[in-house]
Amino acid sequence: MLKIHDLTVAYSVAPVLNGINLEVPEAKIVTLLGANGAGKSTTLKTISGLLKALSGQIEFEGQDLLDKRPNEIVKLGIAHVPEGRLVFPGLTVLENLKIGSYTQRLSKAELKVNLEKVCELFPRLAERLTQLAGTMSGGEQQMLAIARAMMSNPKLLMLDEPSLGLAPVIIDSIIDKIREINEQGTTVLLIEQNAELALAVSHYAYVLSVGEVVLYGDSETVAKDRTMLEAYLGGGNKERGGGRTS
Repeated sequence: MLKIHDLTVAYSVAPVLNGINLEVPEAKIVTLLGANGAGKSTTLKTISGLLKALSGQIEFEGQDLLDKRPNEIVKLGIAHVPEGRLVFPGLTVLENLKIGSYTQRLSKAELKVNLEKVCELFPRLAERLTQLAGTMSGGEQQMLAIARAMMSNPKLLMLDEPSLGLAPVIIDSIIDKIREINEQGTTVLLIEQNAELALAVSHYAYVLSVGEVVLYGDSETVAKDRTMLEAYLGGGNKERGGGRTS
């Protein structure tokens, strides 16, 4: 579905990604692991068209993404949930959800169907459609961010640190929803600081270090390579949610 070949991206002069190769098969969950600054978020931002590549290729269902604008990439079926959720705090839950479908130009009937789908996926949001997003808890805002992305009917959902700052019980709920989304046919590309959690939910994994892929394979095999994981990720992956709660 998604193929990245020899991708190089730089901020100013220094390369952040240095010739990486990566593949995301259809209907699978692929996770990107690595320490802070490894290039994980840069990868997602480049796929989304938010950053320009110096060289390389990104193909999605056979189409070159590097010459396309972010709105065109969304129309092709790629949705990106950035780190920090970034909901619109002064808008209601319903208004946030409607924004997620904007690029698809849905009819009223299609919009209604999509709203019903995401409300079924996240019942808590269905109870809070008129609530301002800024008054919701961190976990509820994360649900809203994912639901907003799903309003565009994505073929590929990209998630950047969905568990960051959340309590363990909320993290479990979010991970269950990611599994459910995937089981319904949506491909997922996941960035997750908690390696144990990411490897448990994903089918395939890539480990990045200083902008290069240093380890990849099916998640079960990667999980068994404890020496490599410790070398590149350190010991900070045992705590759920990074110690902060919302």
